[in-house]
Amino acid sequence: MIFKKGFGWKACFDGDSGRYFGEYGGMQDYHLFEITKEMFEKLDKKMRESEAGSIMHGGRHMYMSVNDRCGPPYTIVFDDDYEKLCPWAEVVKSGEVWSEELTAAAAALFESEKKNRKSKNGE
Repeated sequence: MIFKKGFGWKACFDGDSGRYFGEYGGMQDYHLFEITKEMFEKLDKKMRESEAGSIMHGGRHMYMSVNDRCGPPYTIVFDDDYEKLCPWAEVVKSGEVWSEELTAAAAALFESEKKNRKSKNGE
């Protein structure tokens, strides 16, 4: 595995799978993405979390945890395999994990999340 790391973010190229991943955030909000090679190449250790996060946000959202005091803390798992795919990630968990039904509804409702989930029939 090849890693890039900056303040508040980390990215990984997994040579075994040929896939790229990135994480950013902390206690208030944490995000884990599958990213592209091009996104990975743009990341630089001198970047702030906000800059790296802007790049990663264009990837496939796999996991998010929110505890921002605007409501109760919650966690959304878009990819059930996130732990297997990213064993290196320092995953932050907040509050209750949304149910499969609620997660599917959010992915269907919010255009930005549609690409992050596969339906049960593989579409």
